[in-house]
Amino acid sequence: MIEDLLQSSPGWANFGIFFLLAVVLLLVVLGFVTYGILAERKVMGFMQLRHGPNQVGGRWGLLQTVADVLKLLLKEDIIPKAVDRPLFILAPVIAFAPSFMVLATLPFTDKFQFADIGVGLLYYIAVSGLTVFGMLLGGWASNNKYALLGGMRAAAQMISYEIPLVMSVLGVILLSGSLNLNEIVARQEHGWFMFLQPIGFIVFFIASIAELNRTPFDLPESENELVAGFHVEYSGFRWAFFMLSEYVYLFGMSTLITVVFLGGWLAPFGLTFIPGAIWFALKFSVVVFVYIWLRSTLPRFRADRLMEFGWKVLLPIALANIFLTAILKTIFGA
Repeated sequence: MIEDLLQSSPGWANFGIFFLLAVVLLLVVLGFVTYGILAERKVMGFMQLRHGPNQVGGRWGLLQTVADVLKLLLKEDIIPKAVDRPLFILAPVIAFAPSFMVLATLPFTDKFQFADIGVGLLYYIAVSGLTVFGMLLGGWASNNKYALLGGMRAAAQMISYEIPLVMSVLGVILLSGSLNLNEIVARQEHGWFMFLQPIGFIVFFIASIAELNRTPFDLPESENELVAGFHVEYSGFRWAFFMLSEYVYLFGMSTLITVVFLGGWLAPFGLTFIPGAIWFALKFSVVVFVYIWLRSTLPRFRADRLMEFGWKVLLPIALANIFLTAILKTIFGA
């Protein structure tokens, strides 16, 4: 584990090792974002019976997303005259920084994790909630009524769906007796929490879609409408920061679902001869594919129905799941 490496190194070398490993993780995440976007466009093209990117980088369009990123970095950085300049510049950073910070406590295997803290699950939920401030701040600082409405819509949606998201994992915490992500994985040795907590898993997955601002809960962005929500006044690399945070959260949320509900790196059916890292990658890829699949097939919710669904459907179901889990745990002493 990375902590063991740091403890065995001299004090002056710890910072250098940690910084280098953080850079490696950032490069891995950026690689995922680059080719995750490409995979999403190709899968959506296949599902909708059309061609995806197929011009830049050969017939598979392998360099299309790379070209798009370069284009964004080279575009002129336009800052409208009427904006609140300091907050307008700061908002994309506030939106992105928590998305990378949450990766610190996520265990990718039993030997690769940056920080094994006792409340890793709580840390993820708490820190990821800070991103909404960047969205709201970007909408307000833009001095644009449509951007402000988009920011308010983003804040209302993310706060509303964060409550059932948290409630849905309380059943897992009751069964595992811990907020530590490694211990949660260890408790799934004889059964994934996806099967032991099916109601919690479904509620968590639906709420996670809303937290990621993905279809059918992409009200904050509304990417195929004329006005694109809270970042309508952003361009170039500042706009790219908002998009980057969204896909880094896709990476983080898919990892969290894999760890909390799918047994992490544990091998199913006793197939322990396959390395845990491969099992983790396979489960992670399935979760990402399902997110893409839903985006390709479902229409967007209407704003009022989105809020009603969160408060009147998901929240009562999540609360009922907590009581049901507590009763079953008391009866069977699990």
